[in-house]
Amino acid sequence: MDIASMRKEYKMKNLSEEAVIHDPMQQFKQWFEESIEAQVPEPNAMILATCSAEAKPSARVMLLKGVTPEGFIFYTNYESRKGLELAQNPQASVVFLWLELERQVRIEGVVKKVTREESEQYFYSRPFESQVSAMISPQSKAIEGKLELEALHKKTTEMYLGAKVPFPDHWGGFLLSPTTIEFWQGRESRFHDRIQFTKKDASWSWVRLAP
Repeated sequence: MDIASMRKEYKMKNLSEEAVIHDPMQQFKQWFEESIEAQVPEPNAMILATCSAEAKPSARVMLLKGVTPEGFIFYTNYESRKGLELAQNPQASVVFLWLELERQVRIEGVVKKVTREESEQYFYSRPFESQVSAMISPQSKAIEGKLELEALHKKTTEMYLGAKVPFPDHWGGFLLSPTTIEFWQGRESRFHDRIQFTKKDASWSWVRLAP
């Protein structure tokens, strides 16, 4: 397998200074809507990178569940590895890759928990069995085996069938408030377009980065 020779030319679009929206949150929403229109599979999938208090990084794929003027919202188990790392070090980064449009968005910022009310509202909008999974799963912890967890899921499902699943204290949302957002558009000969926005106080400035 010749991995080094694997390459693809990107020719679909460009990102000019004249075309980019000078509010990066609006630019993100435009690109996100275009990814939906293009039927990109799971356009809200993103890679979330966190770092422990000892500066050990880790990354995983998450699903974006909301965009507000303040930032980007996702939900998880607060006692999972990412939840504990974000409690120790609230700096985080996410990356969206919409390969079908030859686009990437990189976001860096500071994370904080959303309110319990917001977390509960989203929790109860999820399918019943997903609520059960969130309640019983000791996410990121070692377990005896899959059968034990499946048995607990079945027992808990039967227990709360037709009733309200208790909202778990260990589960909820995070808001990533961006300080840097970079829009990347693939171009021919690896001459990619990169526009980076940086936030200072309440205002955004932007520059073009070399590919």
